[in-house]
Amino acid sequence: MKIDKPDWKAKLVSAAARGQFLVGAGAGTGLSAKCAEVGGADLIIIYNSGRFRMAGRGSLAGMMPYGDANAIVLDMAREVLPIVRHTPVLAGVCGTDPFRLMDVFLRELRDMGFAGVQNFPTVGLIDGMFRLNLEETGMGFSAEIEMIARAHELGLLTCPYVFDEQQAREMARAGADLLVAHAGLTTKGSIGAHSALTMEEAAGFVRSIIEAGKKERSDVLVLCHGGPIAEPADVAWIIEHTLGLDGFFGASSIERLAAEIAITEQTRSFKSLRPAQKPMPLRPSDGRGHSDADQK
Repeated sequence: MKIDKPDWKAKLVSAAARGQFLVGAGAGTGLSAKCAEVGGADLIIIYNSGRFRMAGRGSLAGMMPYGDANAIVLDMAREVLPIVRHTPVLAGVCGTDPFRLMDVFLRELRDMGFAGVQNFPTVGLIDGMFRLNLEETGMGFSAEIEMIARAHELGLLTCPYVFDEQQAREMARAGADLLVAHAGLTTKGSIGAHSALTMEEAAGFVRSIIEAGKKERSDVLVLCHGGPIAEPADVAWIIEHTLGLDGFFGASSIERLAAEIAITEQTRSFKSLRPAQKPMPLRPSDGRGHSDADQK
C-alpha cells in the first residue's frame, strides 16, 4: 500500500518523539538500498554521486559534468525502487537544471514511486567567484529552494541540504520537512576528503542549523551529515555536544566506508589461506552428502 507524504512525515516525527535517532542512507546500488532497509534506515536517498561513489570515484564527481544528474537518478530508480519494500525513497534532484520543466519532473518522480526529494547536486558546495556568478545567472541556491517549495506543494517529503543559517530558515519557510546540516565532503576511506572542519567546528555548525531551522518552524527535523562526521563514534560525539538533533544522514558513511572495509577484509581473509601440506581425511558418506557422524 502506498503511503503518502503526511504519513511518512508523521512516522518520522513520531519516531523522533519516542527518542529514536533517525538515519537516512544514501544508496548508489540496489544492494546498498536493500541492506540499508534491513539495517533499519528511516530514509533512503539516491542521487548521482551514489553511482560515482560506488564506482570508486569521489562523491564530488556528482558535481562535475560527467552525466545528466537528473537522468542518472531516473536510471538508478529502476534498480532501487523495486527492491525497497517499506522505507521512503527520496530522489536527489538537481534543482538548477535549466533543461527540466521542474513541475513535470517532480510529478514524474512522484508517479514513479519516490516518496520525496533532496537537493543534489547542490551549488551549496560551491563558493568563491564561481558561486557568485552562478547566483547572478539564475543557477543559484534560490532555484533549489524553489524546487523544494514545489515538491512540498506536490505532497513530496522534502529533505534538503543546507549550508548556513539563512538557507536553513529559507528552506524551512519553503516547506522542508527535514533539514540536513551539510558539514562538507565526508572524510576517511580511500576516496574521502582530507581537508575538513574539526569536530568542534562541525558541532557548532550543526547547532547553528538546528537553532535557525527550528526557530523558523518548530516541527522541522534536523539531521547532520558529512565532513568529519563519518563514523558512528563521530555521530555519537556530535549528539553529546548538541541539543535538538534528530538524526544523521550518511551516504559515503553508510555504503562506501562499509564496502571498503568489508571487501578489503574479506579479501584479506581469503588471501591469508594456504594450501594444505597434508589434507585431512574425509569422513565416509552415505552417498547423499551426509557423513556417518552427521547421522549419529
